[in-house]
Amino acid sequence: MTVTARLAELGIELPPAAAPVASYVPVVVQGDLAFVSGQLPFIDGTLVTGKLGNELGVERGIQAARACGLMILAQLQAAGLLDRVARIVKLGGFVASEGDFTDQPRIANGASDLMVEVFGDAGKHARSAVGVPVLPLNAAVEVDAIIALTP
Repeated sequence: MTVTARLAELGIELPPAAAPVASYVPVVVQGDLAFVSGQLPFIDGTLVTGKLGNELGVERGIQAARACGLMILAQLQAAGLLDRVARIVKLGGFVASEGDFTDQPRIANGASDLMVEVFGDAGKHARSAVGVPVLPLNAAVEVDAIIALTP
């Protein structure tokens, strides 16, 4: 089953791939790896902003991380790579959070769980989840990815 078919089976519609906001490209392919630049959380076309532990609760943070994961898939689709995904190798999760907020791993699960939902065992990956004081455009979460591709 293709990834596109799996998304349809799950009822998941990908958002339009976001244009870069600075001097970078969304996806770089080197060998059999795709490196996806950090993606921000757009839900219904609106950027999720604010800090976890103050302005946003854990559930909204998880939703934001899932939205980042959907944008990663949208970038792969825009690059013509979505159906070539062999494995999700690594996700990097960055969570804008207050100094005493320690649930960054729970927030990043929003993106991680999406990858397993879509790719099954091939969606299980290595990951980092770190708290940061601020993200571009005041985004609540940012997630980047390393993806193994089939030839």
